[in-house]
Amino acid sequence: MYVILVYDIEQRRTAKMLKLCRKYLNWIQNSVFEGELTEVKLKELVTAAKRIMDEERDSLIIFSSRQEKWLDKQVIGCEKNELTNLL
Repeated sequence: MYVILVYDIEQRRTAKMLKLCRKYLNWIQNSVFEGELTEVKLKELVTAAKRIMDEERDSLIIFSSRQEKWLDKQVIGCEKNELTNLL
């Protein structure tokens, strides 16, 4: 499945969450990630994220779609981490 993940967490936990999310997804902007994940990998990511988060103060939002082709994406301005399909 294609996933867009967004988090808003307290600053002292940001580095840990960034490192975790970069293991699974492509970083595209501050606190925003995207990429293909299996359901198992997504569950692993969510479980690990919950250990980092304070669920009373922090938030993690995940948008998912069966495939990236079902999602329209428009970037205006500078794209932080441009993805390429070059081999």
